[in-house]
Amino acid sequence: MGNRSHCRTNDWRISCTAYRKISKVISRRLIIRKETLHNHNTDKKEDQASESLTVIFSNSEEIVEHNITSTTKNNVLKNWPLMSSIILFCIVSFDDMAYSEIFSLWAESDRKYGGLSFSSEDVGQVLAITGVSILVYQTFIFPRINRVLGPINTSRVAISLSVVLLFTYAPITHLSRPWSSIAVNIASILKNNFLITIVTSSFILQNNSVTQGQRATANGLGTTLMSFCKTFAPAGAGIVFSWAQKRQHVFFFPGDQMLFFLLAIVELVGLVWTFKPFLVVPDQFSSN
Repeated sequence: MGNRSHCRTNDWRISCTAYRKISKVISRRLIIRKETLHNHNTDKKEDQASESLTVIFSNSEEIVEHNITSTTKNNVLKNWPLMSSIILFCIVSFDDMAYSEIFSLWAESDRKYGGLSFSSEDVGQVLAITGVSILVYQTFIFPRINRVLGPINTSRVAISLSVVLLFTYAPITHLSRPWSSIAVNIASILKNNFLITIVTSSFILQNNSVTQGQRATANGLGTTLMSFCKTFAPAGAGIVFSWAQKRQHVFFFPGDQMLFFLLAIVELVGLVWTFKPFLVVPDQFSSN
């Protein structure tokens, strides 16, 4: 037993020393050997591009100016077409979250307070039907509309129709069942599809405002700012809703009419933002 253990110990030592010597040899060769990248075609293209730049920009001042403009383009915060489309995205997302918060509260509130006296099950059915309509709309209808009108004109039409639609919510309270349910379903389907249209169009503008290598950064920045704006929407909507419940008999937009009026104001701000000089569009959409 002693000889076997001694032999195993010697074998283990020999293998360890062999591994160490082999690793030392490999590490020395890796240190001595220069790093090579197998991008021969790209290196040739970069050399040709640098030669063409030196020919075009003969003066050193022009080369410096070109480098400054190229670094400016790489900074997404200085890319105003991107930032303007992100601001539009944030405005619409704020309106979307505020509307979602107000809709459920308004539908479940009593009719004497300007609501619909819906149950939670009724509201869930309305939202389920709306979700199915969004899936159908965004799969089959929106691509064709965007192909014809473009993202900017599509956003303008959707915001305009959404503003008009908001003023039809308050009169629904005067309808009896089942007409109130039918009207709410139609209004909810149209409103949410209008919002999806604007959000998707702003995504298209964002991704076309930057290069392919910057799209991840642009989408991350847009999502971060959108989430920051959405944090204020539920609290603000709840405060405004409780305030509107106390003003049922005033002359100017009584009760829940004030809620939809304020939502329309937010969407009017988004509509104004789709025009110059606020929204700077990419070159491929400049004709819209």
